[in-house]
Amino acid sequence: MTDPSPPPRTPVLAPTPDPITPDRDVTHRHFQAGERAVVLKGVADGDLWGDAMRVVVPSWHTPTDEDGWRLRDATGGQQSYITAHPRYMVHLSRRCPDCLIYLRALEHHLLPRHPSPAVIDCDWYKTTELNQLVHINDARGGR
Repeated sequence: MTDPSPPPRTPVLAPTPDPITPDRDVTHRHFQAGERAVVLKGVADGDLWGDAMRVVVPSWHTPTDEDGWRLRDATGGQQSYITAHPRYMVHLSRRCPDCLIYLRALEHHLLPRHPSPAVIDCDWYKTTELNQLVHINDARGGR
């Protein structure tokens, strides 16, 4: 027997769940200084979108206590340099099998959930006071 009550509604401002990025196993060596990458943030007009960055130098990613990368916003932007964990990034400068698998998994997960042509920010990331990009699943209190 099914429950006759309607399913609970998700608030409009609630982040879209991301079960893929937190489980992505990508090492620090996967990216090299000088490469271009994108940090995927949502859906726009039926495709994934994000912030294009240039990988600059290795850096410690304090929120995850793991190796990270300093990234330069390709457009200049308000945050020209941020530190990010490699699992947040996808190669733009080359066709990488691992990044393509991750990209396809996110497409299969997100595109059916957001079919409208609107720009949807899934609200997965924030920039800390230490200028570090943190995924909502990696955020720890006090950091």
